[in-house]
Order: sequence, then structure tokens, then C-alpha cells
Amino acid sequence: MPDDKTKRRPQDASKINIHESYEVNWWTHKFNVSEAQLVAAVKAVGVSASAVAKHLGKTL
Repeated sequence: MPDDKTKRRPQDASKINIHESYEVNWWTHKFNVSEAQLVAAVKAVGVSASAVAKHLGKTL
């Protein structure tokens, strides 16, 4: 089932979808990083939110 785009938070907060602008916006604010930093982290460690947080030195 596709994401409900009326939501402002990820529907599955355990994964980061860098192909949905509302999710990118939410995660960049959550981690206080740029979009480029978020995308680079996802490319480095995968879509797992906990792995990205660890890679960025942030907490969930």
C-alpha cells in the first residue's frame, strides 16, 4: 500500500525513504542535517533509521 501523503511523518519510522519529499523533510529536521547529508548516510548504511542515526551520530 502506498504512503498516505497527507501524513507529515513516515508511516514506517524504522526506514527512511529518500524518494518521498515529506519524509526527507521530516528526517532532515529530526536529525538536524541537510538533505545531502541524509542521502549520503542512507547510501552509506542503507534505509534503516537506526543505522542512519548511528552513522550521523544522532539518536532516534
